[in-house]
Parts: sequence; structure tokens; C-alpha cells
Amino acid sequence: MSGAAAGPPRLEVAGVSHAYGRRPVVAEASLSVGAGEILCLLGPSGGGKSTLLRVIAGLERAQSGRIRIDGKTVAGPGVHVPPEARPVSLLFQDFALFPHLTVMQNVTFGLDRLPPERRAARAREVLDQVGLLDRAGAYPHALSGGEQQRAALARARAPRPRVMLLDEPFSNLDSILKTRLRDLMLHILKRRTAATVVVTHDPEEAMFMGDRIAVVRGGRIVQIGTPDEIYNAPATPFVAGLFGEVNRIAGAVHDGHVSTPLGRFCVSGFAEGAAVDVLLRPEYLTVRKRGARARAAIAARVVMSRILGHTNIVHLSVPRPDGAPLHLHARTMGRFLPRPDEEVDIVTDHDHAFLFPASGAVEDGGG
Repeated sequence: MSGAAAGPPRLEVAGVSHAYGRRPVVAEASLSVGAGEILCLLGPSGGGKSTLLRVIAGLERAQSGRIRIDGKTVAGPGVHVPPEARPVSLLFQDFALFPHLTVMQNVTFGLDRLPPERRAARAREVLDQVGLLDRAGAYPHALSGGEQQRAALARARAPRPRVMLLDEPFSNLDSILKTRLRDLMLHILKRRTAATVVVTHDPEEAMFMGDRIAVVRGGRIVQIGTPDEIYNAPATPFVAGLFGEVNRIAGAVHDGHVSTPLGRFCVSGFAEGAAVDVLLRPEYLTVRKRGARARAAIAARVVMSRILGHTNIVHLSVPRPDGAPLHLHARTMGRFLPRPDEEVDIVTDHDHAFLFPASGAVEDGGG
């Protein structure tokens, strides 16, 4: 598991747990975020990500463990600094703008400690950063969804928090607007030294936004690492499958190898005869026309194929010794889209195969 960010952490969470009644929601969560770093909490809905965010913000009490901001304990045994006294800003999923206040008034709401002239100047500064200075006098109901999100971001940034917390900030936006706004938000967040934690269930969003990603399952953090580490060296089959479908092929270890319809895979750390699952992402199966067959190519039949925009998905059938076909998914680029029942060759990138102890999951069909 990858460690903390370089330099002294701005935010430290150590062994934090939280339960609602008898139902545990966050279990022994530990992480750290450095100044200027963005950490994404990634996992399926209901996994405890938002609860952990609320505990960091002080909206929920940490029932065990400790939270420090710039070395100061804000939650721990006998300690609970209230949310308004923590140097933390929380951007809610629904933006939570005050409907009876203008954009300018929303942004200045949390700046009551500043003199009026500095308060207005700071509000204009952050509104200019998010491109909303010309909408300062508008009320939230007159704003589009994207403008409301930018107004909420400006309000959250205005007090210059040491820690920024964002809970599913793009979930209520359409895909085109989401792409544009997360790019804007990334550049704004990276300009400052706040430690930022973003909750998301979207793997692509986590990889786009995060310097590091903490994968959460059932209230537990199961892996922390850079996007490259998480994607290319997943700690568990769950983490591997979280970033898109995977082809799963069952096998057994013999003489340090696993024999499959796609060839032999080298393994280490498994006992002789151990049952294993070989996991392969569709993009690591190269589909080629039959003809000048490449070395180690495997013959396959196309079941169906679909264009998905910048990539295509190809369903393939590969024969097995027992006669039951192995169903696989491959990704292709460009305009190469083989026809159903066409015979093709596939070449497997063995360097990007993941091997785990057999889980008993269904073998065929894109994981």
C-alpha cells in the first residue's frame, strides 16, 4: 500500500471508526493528505466515504481514532473541535447555497471575521477565479447547475481553508458540463496549499482529479496509491474491477505457471496446485485480422462488436480444451471493428495480467 504524500501532512486521519447504532460505517480508516495534494476517496455507494468526510469536517464525532490538521488534534479521545472552529470547508453534493442571498452574499457569508472592505475584495477574487464575477448580484435560482457549483466552490474557498472536502461534487451535472467543470476545479484547487479530499464513485473522475486514490469498501480503506499504482497494481480483485470490466480466467499453478486458453502465465508466491484467477483488462487484448499471425497469437471468433466513441468493445469466443468456449471482451481503437463470426487473432499482454487466489466468481464475461 502506498504511503503518505511527501512532506509533513496537512491532514492526518489515524484509525478512525464510526457507526450508526450497531451498524459500522467507517472502520479503522487511516490516511494523510499533504499541502496542495488532492486525495480521492473512491468506492461504491454506501461504502462509508461521505461519512468519513463528515467525521473529518466535524459534522459527526469520531468514535475512535484521531484526526489532526497541521499537527493539531481536532478529533480524538476526549477531543471534538466543532466544525465551525476547524479550518475546513465542505462542498456538499447539492451545493447548499442560501436561496435568499445573492452569489456575492453567499460567498461573503463565512467571512465575518474580516473587515467589510476585505470581505468584499476576497469574494470578488474567488468569484473571478471561477468565472462568476459578472453573476455576483444574481440569486441561486437564476443560476444554471454549473454556475451553482462554481458559486459553491467560491464560497468554500473564500475563507482560505487548510482542508477542502468535496462530496460527489459533479454527480448532479450532465457529462459534458461535468468534464468542463472538473477540469476548472482541478486547476483552481492545485493553485493553493489546502489539502483536498474528494469523494466519488466514478473511477475516471478519481484518476483525473486525484494525486492519490484511497479505495474504500465496506467502510475500510483497502488500498491507497497514485492512479498509476491503483490501476496497474491493484491489491485485490475488487480494486481491479472497480476501474472497469476485467476478463477473469480460472486456472491452477503447475511448475510456476498457469496454463489458460490465452497461453501460460508466470506466477510467484502460490503453492503448487493452487487455484488462481487470471484477470486481464480488455485493453490488454490486442485484436488483429487473421493472416500474418503474430508470435503467440491465439485464434478467436467475434461474437459481436460495438463502437463506444473513442474505443470499441469486441466480444470474443476462444476455444478451450474441454470444448466450452471462453468468452472475452477486448477494446480496439480507431475504425477497426470486426464483424460477427469473423475469425481474428488476439495477442495478450502478459505483463499486465493480475493473478489472485481463486474467488469462485463466474469465470466468463468481462468480470
